[in-house]
Amino acid sequence: MNPAERLLEVGRYEEAERSVRESLAAYPSDAALLALLASILRARHDYPAALAAASAAVAANPRRSAGHVERAESLILLIRSREAVDAATTAVTLDPSWPGGHLVLARALVAARSLPAARDAARQGLSLAPRSVAVLLTVADVERAAGHREAALEAVQAALALDPGNAYGRWLLAMLDAERLRVRKSMRALREVARDRPAAPDIIAMTWPIRGVLSGLRRGLAVGAVAVCFLLAVGHWWWPQVDTFARYVSAVLAAVMIGFAARVLVPAGRLPWRCLRLLPRLMRSASVASLVLVIVAVGALIAFASSGWWVLAVVALGAVPVLWALGLVEMVGAGLDDPGMRPALLGLAGELREWWRTTKRELREAWTADGRRGE
Repeated sequence: MNPAERLLEVGRYEEAERSVRESLAAYPSDAALLALLASILRARHDYPAALAAASAAVAANPRRSAGHVERAESLILLIRSREAVDAATTAVTLDPSWPGGHLVLARALVAARSLPAARDAARQGLSLAPRSVAVLLTVADVERAAGHREAALEAVQAALALDPGNAYGRWLLAMLDAERLRVRKSMRALREVARDRPAAPDIIAMTWPIRGVLSGLRRGLAVGAVAVCFLLAVGHWWWPQVDTFARYVSAVLAAVMIGFAARVLVPAGRLPWRCLRLLPRLMRSASVASLVLVIVAVGALIAFASSGWWVLAVVALGAVPVLWALGLVEMVGAGLDDPGMRPALLGLAGELREWWRTTKRELREAWTADGRRGE
């Protein structure tokens, strides 16, 4: 094994990069060294540089699948999923017997939302290495993305049977428990994973009870507040007795939402609230604003149920679009914390600028041509 590979395995990324660059000084066109450099740079979250190194590895030896795999990995992280699928497909074509190529192809297809094809690729990798922990966890990831939780759970449990201490497998099992609302079990597992990896705790994952409650209440308010206001409109214009029914619906809706929030937040304990203040700034601000607005909206529904004042129902309805907007801001805030998101946004901005320049030039040329024909 190359010394740089050993350094990469133990997380000494800076030393690994220095070692491989020293080797590249003597052999600048070595495809294996360039692919290894791409892997190290990817581990250091320098995704554009990793993509450049992987592309150089492909240029140095287009028939070597490792360069295409590294290129696909970097493209996935840079949110260029279609290009990632092409690169991973090339890797699989060059070396169809290597499970790693099929796994990267499966992840690229998940990023491109081609879930049936992703499941096929993951299963192909599993057939080549049925006792590989990495393969089983990739299968679990793909099945989870496809909404097949039982299949994902089966794959995770098989992986943990082979490697009980695998941090990613334990994290994935905790998130599957979260999706099934096994709150205490999920939070306990996430706490243990964070304790074992204090240098890289997943803060966003540990706030899932708060974010999950906000997501559920956002949907509940969207349906419930619209229903209550619709009943009020019916009562005002056609059937006055419906007003009383609208108040009952409002009370039931508020009770269900409060019960759901308690069902998740009480077993979760204080950990999600402690982690909330550690979220990326934009995400934290959106989450706190959503919490305040949800409390106001549910309070308005309770007040309407007790008083019958229609303005309160309208207040709850008015909170719905704001909550959805805050949910979008929360997603953007989480994405901005991803090292791959910023280069992707810069690339998109560059494409838009180029599109605008091209459009202006073509319009100017068309106007000039029309003017000449008019003469």
